[in-house]
Amino acid sequence: MSIQSGVAKDRGLQAYPDPDEVLGAARGWLDEGRGVALATVVATWGSSPRPVGSQLAVDDRQNMLGSVSGGCIEGAVVQEAGAAMRDGKPRLLEFGVSDEDAWSVGLACGGSVQVYVEKLEP
Repeated sequence: MSIQSGVAKDRGLQAYPDPDEVLGAARGWLDEGRGVALATVVATWGSSPRPVGSQLAVDDRQNMLGSVSGGCIEGAVVQEAGAAMRDGKPRLLEFGVSDEDAWSVGLACGGSVQVYVEKLEP
């Protein structure tokens, strides 16, 4: 299994793939007969690492491209994407913490994020 981070480093700054690139990768994986799920940030409150509309595509080989959180909740989103590919049911995930607990769980922004995860069909 290989995991491809959708995040490229350039002079210490994170560069996220263009939304068309994320959807293009998902389409390519579907065309190859792979299971694919798409996660999309649908709402944020307070400070959040990625804006509404940010996406992460995941295939059934655990390849991924894009980002919904800058890394802090991606592991949980990838697990839910796998479950969505297996059962076909979409999910609305919510991640949020108080400012006091933010650093300990990895959501250092202290805000909250809602992520919609759905299985894509060919």
